[in-house]
Formats: sequence, structure tokens, C-alpha cells
Amino acid sequence: MDAVDRQILAELQHDGRLSVTELAERVRLSVSPCHRRRRALEASGAISGYRAQLHAPTLGLGFDALLFVTMRGSDRDTVHAFEAAVVEIPNVVEAQRLFGDPDYMLRVLTRDLAAFQELYDDRLAALPGVQRVSSTLVMKTVAENRPLPI
Repeated sequence: MDAVDRQILAELQHDGRLSVTELAERVRLSVSPCHRRRRALEASGAISGYRAQLHAPTLGLGFDALLFVTMRGSDRDTVHAFEAAVVEIPNVVEAQRLFGDPDYMLRVLTRDLAAFQELYDDRLAALPGVQRVSSTLVMKTVAENRPLPI
């Protein structure tokens, strides 16, 4: 990956809807080489996809919570069962396995406190292998969906 590839990636991170022509102009290449480079970046996995960035509060998802999960055990079956169950819950918008304690951090979006309580009671507290869940509310998001430093 050279400087031109990095410039292509930077431009696409800021606007994934750029046409090949617009992208080529921004990185100062002709259309064909720019198109080849973008395809190569996609094939290599450097570009894993394209999607719209949505504003959760506008869509009625104004309640943002972080959950910290400590597992009863760390055996393979328990971890796989927990992770498989987590990805089936649409309100869990981020899930990360951590080193140390706690074992996981989940970011959960719901419409309000009542919806969060229902989700917590019905699904989150019943996740397989969970010993303890603690949660905190997000007061303000300072940085989110930032471009990767390339």
C-alpha cells in the first residue's frame, strides 16, 4: 500500500459515495488506475464495505448505555454461546471482548429507559455464561465513527 492507496482510503472514509471519477480527481489519477486501485483495496479487505451513517436520536434511539459483562467462565463453548447470542440482539450496536475484568463491553441503544429496562430484563441479563452485568449511561458522545488514522 502506497501513499496514493492511503489517499484513496482517506477520501472514501470521508465520503464513501464518491464516484470513481470524483475519487480520481481528488487523488490526481486518471479514472482507470483509480478504479483498479479501489478494486484492489476492496479485494485485499482494506475496504470491507460501504454503508450509510445514521443518526440514532433522529431515529428515536436516544438512550445510550454501556454494559460491562463479567463471565462465569472463559471456556470456548461459553464464549461462543455468549457471542452468538449478543450478535442476535439488534440494539447491541457494539460488542468488544476485553483483556482482564470485565470480559466484554457492549454499547446498547434503545428509545428510552423503559425500553432499556425491558431489553435488559428480557435478553441482556439472560445471556449465556454471564456472571455479572454492570451498566452506565452515556452522558455525551464526544467522538464517534471517526476515520481510521491511515
